[in-house]
Amino acid sequence: MSLSTSPPPEARTVVVKIGSSSITGAEDLDPRAVDRLCGELAQLRAGGHSVVLVSSGAIAAGWAAMGGGPRPSDPGLLQALAAVGQHRLMRLYDDALGLRGLHVGQVLLAPLDFAHRQQYLHARQTLSHLLELGVVPVVNENDATSDDEIRFGDNDRLAALVAHLVAADLLVLLTDTAGLLTTDPKSGAEGSLIEEVVEVDHELEAMAGGSGSTVGSGGMVSKLAAAKIASWSGVPTVIADAARPGVLGAVLEGLPGAGTYFRARPRKLSARKLWIAFALAPAGRLRVDEGCRRALTEGRSSLLPAGVVGVEGGFEEDDAVEIAALDGVVFAKGLVRHSSVQIAAWAGRRTSELPEGATHEVVHRDDLVVLR
Repeated sequence: MSLSTSPPPEARTVVVKIGSSSITGAEDLDPRAVDRLCGELAQLRAGGHSVVLVSSGAIAAGWAAMGGGPRPSDPGLLQALAAVGQHRLMRLYDDALGLRGLHVGQVLLAPLDFAHRQQYLHARQTLSHLLELGVVPVVNENDATSDDEIRFGDNDRLAALVAHLVAADLLVLLTDTAGLLTTDPKSGAEGSLIEEVVEVDHELEAMAGGSGSTVGSGGMVSKLAAAKIASWSGVPTVIADAARPGVLGAVLEGLPGAGTYFRARPRKLSARKLWIAFALAPAGRLRVDEGCRRALTEGRSSLLPAGVVGVEGGFEEDDAVEIAALDGVVFAKGLVRHSSVQIAAWAGRRTSELPEGATHEVVHRDDLVVLR
């Protein structure tokens, strides 16, 4: 893990994600924190950069408006609170950026906007037009109507998918630490900043610890997951401290200590495969033999029943499943073309032994992503 490389200074389209804890005070949204962020966004725009802001805070704002207290966990209540808080969040951004002569456009996205090509193209076109008009798009999860977003999603992951959507040059995840540290800040031990990460691996994810604050839904683990998504889509990422004055300018200039920089992978995934790999929760798991593992990872083949040695969980056609080797290590993910019951009945059978006219693939190569 090197500590020297800085983000590219020529970055022109920047996706910035801010978490709830960075714009929320003791009881409600903090107008001063929002104003400080908007000042930095305006500076980027003045410097010729296009900026997309992905902002959390709707649920926190809604809960504060309804009286506050311990944050609830019921998904239905969280959806209602998001509806209450979203317009309050947007009003703050509209006021703060409006004072700086900038227009704001609200864009609410859900996972299916990345799954279906037509919806994906519509979302990309809308964001492209907003940027062409000089508008600052403020993106949030469509919490009020999307179960999956609240149950499985977080705005770190959404920001990474948006970075792919707009072909961003850089993703900046603003949080309440200086970046990724060698020790968990909550442990009380003093850690040093990791300035560059070449690849997000299991060791790094284990070091990142658990979830974040009680205000938001993310944490360093979710930010590493977002950095991995962005990396796989060819977008470098920086995790940086939202409270640092001039943080966005420091990140774009590549100043030492501005945050943790994650390299982009040279080989990019398509939007559809990014969605399969990172935006869908797995409904089950398939275990395959060694020959099948090699065929999938080296030969880029489809998964056939002959290679399946085990089926875990109950799932239906078109659900996402993990694919694991004999040792249990997950190395791929894909969309199945048969239910768990059908796959279990066909496991180990050659294609010639399957019913005539049946779809032979368990997971077609077009719906499969090799993760390792």
